[in-house]
Formats: sequence, structure tokens, C-alpha cells
Amino acid sequence: MKDNKHYAAICQFYGDTRAERSGVLLTAHIDQGIALLEAIGAPLRAMEAFCIHPLVQDDGALLAALAPGSVFSAHQIDPVVVALAMEYRRVANAYLSHHCEGADDAIELSCVDEVNQMLIADKVQNRKDFERHHLGTHARSDTLQLYFANWLRRLGVSEERYAQLCGRAGAAAPQALISDVAAAEPG
Repeated sequence: MKDNKHYAAICQFYGDTRAERSGVLLTAHIDQGIALLEAIGAPLRAMEAFCIHPLVQDDGALLAALAPGSVFSAHQIDPVVVALAMEYRRVANAYLSHHCEGADDAIELSCVDEVNQMLIADKVQNRKDFERHHLGTHARSDTLQLYFANWLRRLGVSEERYAQLCGRAGAAAPQALISDVAAAEPG
């Protein structure tokens, strides 16, 4: 994936930025997500859409992506991949942790298999990081634990499968050094 324009776009967008609480490079989420998508047999376009999903995830990022000279225009992002990322945005944002009320929360999935595969990769990776860095210490730890359990149950990921996938995500090596990707950027 390191030579893929969608991966290059997210590397340019994130740079060497790290998560505020854990200190983990934000690109690690992408690298681990790609490993998870490979593990579940997702097609390339799901991996490409996973790469760019942070570029459209919230309203501010979406507006920036639409601006002249944005990462989207610089990398000529594939419109089908954008459509998948936008469908991911719709489904993921419909059930965020602040929506979590109980174990029987209704969660809508996508009619698009690749989007549901992206959700599996995202929720497995996010739960793994939550358990590693925040379980029991975060102010909303109990709610977040239930939130991830709800998502994975709805996505059909058993605890056994979750543990298997965590092994795949944990073994994911970075696809490329940020400096290598930046040197290959257009312009």
C-alpha cells in the first residue's frame, strides 16, 4: 500500500501527528486497519477507502477535503473510494460512543460489504487501543467498553475472532516512513 495514492494522501494529512493520550502515530491506525482488512479478505478499494476515511470523517475534515489545493485534489482520489469513505462516515457517525445507552442499542450497518469490512477493521483496532491505553482509566471507560462490544456484536465479530484479529493488528508494521511518503508526494 505504500505506493498507493490513497495511502500517500493520509500520510500527507497526518504527517507525524500522534494521538494526544496514547502518543501513538495516527498512521498506525491506518496501518493496523489495512492489516485487519487483509485478514478478513477485503478488496483493495476497501483498504483505499479506509486510508482516506479520516479525511471525511467529521465536518471540518470534509470541508478541508473539498477545498482547492486539498489533499484530495493533490492525490486525485478515486471517486468510488470517496463514495465508500462517505458511506463509512454516514454509518459510523450514526452510532458514536455518546449514543451508547445499553447492550441492546440499534446499530445500522451499510448495504455495502466493503463499508462493513471497514467498520470491522476500525472497531477492532479502536477497541484494541482502548483496552491497551484507556480501559479502567478513562472517565467513560464502562460506556466505551459497552460501545465497542455493541459494534462488534452487530458486525458479527465474536470475542474469539476479536482476539485473533488483534494479533493481526498488533503485528502490522508501518507501511512506510512518513518521510518516504512525503518525498514521493505530487508537486
